[in-house]
Amino acid sequence: MPDPWTLRYEGFDPVQEGLREVLCAVGNGYLVTRGAAPESRADGVHYPGTYLAGCYDRATSAVDGHLVDNEDLVNCPNWLPLTFRPEGGEWFAGPPVRQRLELDLRRGVLTRHALVADPQGLRTRMVQRRVASQAQPHLVALETTLVPENWSGRLEVRSALDGTVTNTGVARYLGLADRHLVPVSQGSGDDGLLRLEVTAAGSPLHIALAARTRVHHANTPLPVDRIGEVEDGWAAQLLTLDALMGRPVTVEKTVAVYTSRDPAIGAPLRAARLLAAQAPGFDRLLAEHALRWAELWRRCRIEADFDGIGSLHLNLFHLLQTYSEHSVDLDVGVPARGLHGEAYRGHVFWDELFVLRLLNLRFPELTRAVLRYRHRRLDAARQAARQVGLRGAMYPWQSASDGREESQRLHLNPLSGHWLPDHSHLQRHVGSAVAYNVWQYYQATGDLDFLATAGAEMLLEIARFWSSSATYDPGRGRYSIRGVLGPDEYHDAYPWAERPGVDDNAYTNVLASWVLARALDTVEALPGYRREELLERLALGPQELDRWQEVSRRLHIPFHDGVLSQFDGYERLAEFDWAAYRQRHPDLRRLDRILEAEGDSVNRYKASKQADVLMLWYLFSAREVRDLLRRLGYPAGHELLRRTTGYYLRRTVHGSTLSSVVHAWVLTRSDRRASWRHFRDALTADLRDVQGGTTCEGVHLGAMAGAVDLLQRCYTGLEIREDALWLDPHLPSALGHLELDLRYRGHWGVELALDHRQITVSLRESRQEPVQVRFRGSPVAIRPGESHRFTL
Repeated sequence: MPDPWTLRYEGFDPVQEGLREVLCAVGNGYLVTRGAAPESRADGVHYPGTYLAGCYDRATSAVDGHLVDNEDLVNCPNWLPLTFRPEGGEWFAGPPVRQRLELDLRRGVLTRHALVADPQGLRTRMVQRRVASQAQPHLVALETTLVPENWSGRLEVRSALDGTVTNTGVARYLGLADRHLVPVSQGSGDDGLLRLEVTAAGSPLHIALAARTRVHHANTPLPVDRIGEVEDGWAAQLLTLDALMGRPVTVEKTVAVYTSRDPAIGAPLRAARLLAAQAPGFDRLLAEHALRWAELWRRCRIEADFDGIGSLHLNLFHLLQTYSEHSVDLDVGVPARGLHGEAYRGHVFWDELFVLRLLNLRFPELTRAVLRYRHRRLDAARQAARQVGLRGAMYPWQSASDGREESQRLHLNPLSGHWLPDHSHLQRHVGSAVAYNVWQYYQATGDLDFLATAGAEMLLEIARFWSSSATYDPGRGRYSIRGVLGPDEYHDAYPWAERPGVDDNAYTNVLASWVLARALDTVEALPGYRREELLERLALGPQELDRWQEVSRRLHIPFHDGVLSQFDGYERLAEFDWAAYRQRHPDLRRLDRILEAEGDSVNRYKASKQADVLMLWYLFSAREVRDLLRRLGYPAGHELLRRTTGYYLRRTVHGSTLSSVVHAWVLTRSDRRASWRHFRDALTADLRDVQGGTTCEGVHLGAMAGAVDLLQRCYTGLEIREDALWLDPHLPSALGHLELDLRYRGHWGVELALDHRQITVSLRESRQEPVQVRFRGSPVAIRPGESHRFTL
């Protein structure tokens, strides 16, 4: 990206089209539309898709002799369709003779320049601009300017709404139920509007669209003949007008989108028709939209002098398109693959653990909304725990509309064609991620009201789950948590055991200990009356709180060879022949699939898909990890991090984009050059499509946010704890200067500026409260209007 604010693609490449459609998507937190050409259809090259936050549908499929229910993020009606032709010719269906795509990241505008030639040699220049309004989130708009180069005559333009689309954007899901939309009504009215209404096949969801299409030259309306065309689930207008060689003709298509999930409306179709009729013209809509993007970029200011900052802008751009102020009232979580495609069926995983750490210091109101999504599903988590005979709240590994476990129980290995048992629902550590996010939000904002009304209830119920999960082992004199999966995901069973899961995953157990300790802290932090109410409501008595204290200090943490073991029994696994396999398979990111296709299993080997144990040093500083282990009764010296990092780095294939984020973070203190390499890998993972074809199914939102957070918190050494901002910078040599703005506990103007010699902390606002800063442990109080410089 030579221009750090523009993503540009020259020409048309059918192999790369899916990737470009994802990276050129436009959205606003309410919806995202892939960057597919308006004239295209889903044909194996193109894949038009528009996804609305929280709009799921459930369907049943036959899989390998089993009936399986899946809830999918719905590919909603396509609002884009627009094509043209000289009268009597062939409709333009692509590809153009020449094409250039430009995504303006600063303003959120996708522009397409193209030259089109029909079979008769009639050539037309075309410029299209597309926005999903950040000012009016229910509005999307497409402006198309056509200039006949070597002809004059009648021009026909077809503008349509298509409700016949299906969910077919992920090859490995083909053969499963994919038709989620049922047409309700469609038409072209006397008011000049197109309308389309659909319902979801397996849920009460209704979606309505209304489109207004206008034609003008230099903002002067042109006379147009208009004919409606209607089929089941499809509505179009055929516009015919006079075109002159060299004279631009501009077609503005403005579409309003509403669903039955939206607040403060009556019927979705009525709301859509009203907004489409009253919507401003494209130029005004764009101006309002660009103003909102300018506000967002001011709130996200990060200035850094390294080659590749354009990738940073791209990652932030897609994060803000997926989750924004327009998402707050929709009761939606953070989908792992954004709203950009159908991978993972649009489900919510633990990726918010990587996203919210960034948002806490930029848009804490968005973090609060995500946590509200989790709180509304607390009863579902309680029910899930009861179903496995445990107490408290067991949050699902995959969540969607109502909070039940959405993880698939069978998955396809494309290399072997085998359907295999899927045990990923055993990743119970997702509950610890929810608890961690609650506590980090509270630390960043001091929002005691949220903690008292929602956060504490979640944290205490997750702590109760871990206490209930822990069983006492008299032989060790410690508690164990058995039958789980860690973040690694490769190891879902012991090679010598019949049951799935592993025991005493180090990451899971240390986090469980931390959750139990923070739950006890939370009880003390609550106002007295609220503490009494909550303890009474949850029937939490002194005996149970005493057990939490005991379990939190006596969970078993396995070690071997002077390093933390990924799980109990890890040392019994065989070493993998990395050299031999790398000769046969240059890309080992999906080692699990490779081995299964060869009749082997990754469960037999010391090989990890992604960071597992090292996640501890991602979430906590080295000192905090030592303190956590010592609280559990384990000696933990300064060398533990270095030894453990080196051990697992040699045995990890980075099959997840999150792995590079974690390794970049962990390596900061021991090998800054290696940290920077992993940072660059994480930052450009989707831009380069490092997983070889997965980005076309949706961005990797956790890695995108995590890469940005490496600049915001990792290289600045920024931590939020004990009512203070802790700073311990470690800039890589390739990063000469870094400057950024933050929000912290109501202060909107906290500025950090640092290079390899010094760091300056400034407070630019009129509030009276100082910010407590601890630079490498030394406390300083900085008042509004003041700056303090620390020498590195």
